[in-house]
Amino acid sequence: MSFLQNHPALLETAYDATTRLLRPWRRWLRRGGATEKLLIVAEQVGKGAVFDCRMCGECVLHGTGMTCPMTCPKNMRNGPCGGVRPDGRCEVLPDQPCIWIEAWQRAVRMPKYGGGIRLIQPPLDRRQQDRSAWINDLLGLPDSVPQGWDE
Repeated sequence: MSFLQNHPALLETAYDATTRLLRPWRRWLRRGGATEKLLIVAEQVGKGAVFDCRMCGECVLHGTGMTCPMTCPKNMRNGPCGGVRPDGRCEVLPDQPCIWIEAWQRAVRMPKYGGGIRLIQPPLDRRQQDRSAWINDLLGLPDSVPQGWDE
């Protein structure tokens, strides 16, 4: 599925469309229950297949070049670690590229959200694990969208 990730402007459009589509359903999302469970499954299936989503509950794909920082073996959310190899490969998994090298390369191809990669991410709130980032974002839950992205 890296084809989609390598075309981040298309994913940027899909992100905006999904947000617009879900916005009218906020009232039902506040209740949890079946609607929340349905969105969690949709997020696991859709984002899992395309981004190897780890369901952290605090999705920052639109600010990281449509590259999930949680796929970094060290879970680095604010850029690469100090161990990136000279060839751009991961220190921990040397047969794979550093996800942050890919994130920066993809972010420059995102006209609307590409600058988000320069924003500092707050520490991950592990209480949001396995919750829907879409719901957290739509309901405006604290830290669901880092400051500066909604401007």
